[in-house]
Amino acid sequence: MRRSALALLLGLAAVFTAAAPAGAADKPVLTVYTYDSFLPDWGPGPKLEVAFEKTCGCDLKWVGLGDGVAILNRLKLEGGTTKADVALGMTAEMVPEMKATGFFAPSGADLARLDVPGGWADETFVPFDYSYLAFVYDTEKMKTPPKSLDDLVDGDPAEKIVIEDPRNSTPGLGFLLWMKAVYGEAAAEKWQKLSARILTVTPGWSEAYNLFTTGEAPMVLSYTTSPAYHMIEEKTERYQAAGFAEGQYLQVELAARLAASRQPDLAKAFLAFLVSPEAQAILPTTNWAYPVTKPATPLPAAFDKLVQPTKPLVVPAEAVAANRKAWTDEWLKALGR
Repeated sequence: MRRSALALLLGLAAVFTAAAPAGAADKPVLTVYTYDSFLPDWGPGPKLEVAFEKTCGCDLKWVGLGDGVAILNRLKLEGGTTKADVALGMTAEMVPEMKATGFFAPSGADLARLDVPGGWADETFVPFDYSYLAFVYDTEKMKTPPKSLDDLVDGDPAEKIVIEDPRNSTPGLGFLLWMKAVYGEAAAEKWQKLSARILTVTPGWSEAYNLFTTGEAPMVLSYTTSPAYHMIEEKTERYQAAGFAEGQYLQVELAARLAASRQPDLAKAFLAFLVSPEAQAILPTTNWAYPVTKPATPLPAAFDKLVQPTKPLVVPAEAVAANRKAWTDEWLKALGR
C-alpha cells in the first residue's frame, strides 16, 4: 500500500517468481495471489519470500493480479479450481462479501499483538498493514492543495486528478466509500461535479500513480504514507498528501488462506509469518504503510512528517456488502460511464 513510484516507471510484472534454488522441485509450493506492485524487487514480495523460505522448507510463488478487488474477482471466476493457497491484498470493507463466497478458511494465526485503528476481531482474515487514503499532490505544480473533500469537489477543473476504478481497485473502492461517508445521499451530485476534474479513471493504483509521477496530472488518489517513499528513497519532499478536514478514509489490508488450498499448513504458517516482527519490520519501507503490530524499532523519521489523520473514516463492512453494487452503479451513472 503503497508501492514505489520507481516500480511503476519501470513497468509491472504480472507474475514474479524468484529463481528456483537447487532442489526446489522437491519442495512444496505455496501459491499466493497478490497485487502487482507488491512484487517488484524493490517491493515487499521478494524480501518476504526470502525470509519465509528460510524456515518453511517450501517454494513461495507469487501471482500478481492487478489490484486488491481484482484478486477477489479472480477467485470468483476460479472457484474451487483456484491454485491459490493464500490471497493477500484485500481490504477490511470487503470482509462480508469475501465470507459469503465460502472460499476462505480460518487463519489459525495468533493476532493478540495487533495494533490496528478500531481494533480487529476475525478468525479468518489477517491484517498485515494499513494506511489512510489521501490525494497526493506535486508541490511544484500545485501551490494550494485542497484542505477538504469539498475543496476537491469544488476545485479548479483545470487542475486534474487521477483516480482508480472501484470495480477493480481497493483505493478506488475506498474513495467511493469516502464520498458516501461524507456526502451520503448527495454523493451522486458531488461525483458529477468532481467529474470535471478527473483526467482518467485507471484500473488500479499502479497505473494511476504512474500517470502522476510522469507529470500527466498534479494530483492522484493514493495514501497518506506514499510521500514517505519519496522522502526516503528519492530524498525529496516534492510529493505530499493533502490532509482533509472531514477526515481520511482508513484502509486495512488483509490476507487469508483458501479453503481449497493444497497446502493448508503452509498457508497457516505464512499468515502467522505476516504478523511476525520480521515481516512487520519489512512492510513499512517496502509497501509504504503502517505495521499492524507495534514495531520493535521506531519507524523512519519520514513517517513523522506524514499527514496524521485526526478523524479516520470508515463505512461499516456490512453496509458495503449490502450497497456496493448500488453505489458503484450510482458512480458509473454520475461519471457518465
